[in-house]
Amino acid sequence: MGNDIEQERLLAVQRYLQGERPDAICSSLGRSRPWLYKWSARFSSGDPSWFRNGSRRPLSSPLRTPAEIEEAVKRIRLNLYHNDLFFGAQAIQWEMDEMMVRPLPSLRTINWILSRQGLTHRLKGRFEPKGKAYPALPALQPNQTHQADLLGPRYLKGPVRFYSLNVVDLRTARCGLSPLLSQSGQSIVGALWAIWKRMGIPRNVQVDNACSFYGSPTHPRGMGPLIRLCLHHKVEPWFIPLNEPWRNGVVEKFNDHCDQKFLRKVVMASADELMQASLLFEQKHNSRYRYYKLRGKTPLETLAQTNKKLRFPQQENPPHLPLEKPQTGCYHLVRFIRSDLRLNVFGELFKVPPQLQYEYVVATIDVKEQKLKLFLDHQQVEEYAYKTR
Repeated sequence: MGNDIEQERLLAVQRYLQGERPDAICSSLGRSRPWLYKWSARFSSGDPSWFRNGSRRPLSSPLRTPAEIEEAVKRIRLNLYHNDLFFGAQAIQWEMDEMMVRPLPSLRTINWILSRQGLTHRLKGRFEPKGKAYPALPALQPNQTHQADLLGPRYLKGPVRFYSLNVVDLRTARCGLSPLLSQSGQSIVGALWAIWKRMGIPRNVQVDNACSFYGSPTHPRGMGPLIRLCLHHKVEPWFIPLNEPWRNGVVEKFNDHCDQKFLRKVVMASADELMQASLLFEQKHNSRYRYYKLRGKTPLETLAQTNKKLRFPQQENPPHLPLEKPQTGCYHLVRFIRSDLRLNVFGELFKVPPQLQYEYVVATIDVKEQKLKLFLDHQQVEEYAYKTR
């Protein structure tokens, strides 16, 4: 069909150039005079392919993303990636807005550009547990709740084994890193103290059930160094349920990011290099990473926006062990009660009422009253004598 039409154009123009009248040519072909004059003009242009079908695509598309915007998306995406920052569509849009790129593309447009350029990145969905109500801690103000965890062991060039105590403030997403060469009580106290010097002292700190955090399994009521340090500074430690690491999900996710983007990429040969690199990574995260939950702001921008006055340690150096036994304060354990109706407090078992079966409870140890109080949905349901040592 296309070849027949092109032959018709060739023949019509040839007849016209040979002097045949336009009316006769158009009548024999069933065409109009403008049609004949159009193709005659095309012939006169000198284009050897004048008789062929051209594209019907419009010369301009007002809805098409400008080429410079596409290039900006690609350049910013690669820059964020190579600097180990978040590089999804939302992070790119925030970066473009801060750079005053106009027009600012929508998230849908940015995702389309990333797909077209082959710059997509698949992320794993986070685990969302289903079931019973969980007594999660509030995070409405900076330093209201910190999550803390030990990452390691990892190795310096040598090799020298080390750990990293990582802390994340749930309200602002600020992080604190403090490397340590052992999991001893003094190392934990020193690392937490160093982080408090930079981040401030929290109201609550949530950790898992590692011995490094609660003390010794042979002395479950002995209140380990971390518990004592916290209670001396009006901080309430919270221990997540056994075998449920996702309850500390924020710091666990941060640990993975820290491991992939820092510890496994930066070669360090000494403890001094490790400390310096950890502080640089902490500063980079807090000043440059933008979070969706923070509406595109960095952790430090979020902190500044709250105008919250933070509380810091009064002395420069951490206290030395042994720490005195606190006389006041509370620390808490969140536990899931199973069919055996037993409450596990650092290896010590307590019988609980039948109505608590398959429920999450909070076991609060009141140091001043020397009691263990059991709560369900903020209501006290049981109480035990509990003499700390």
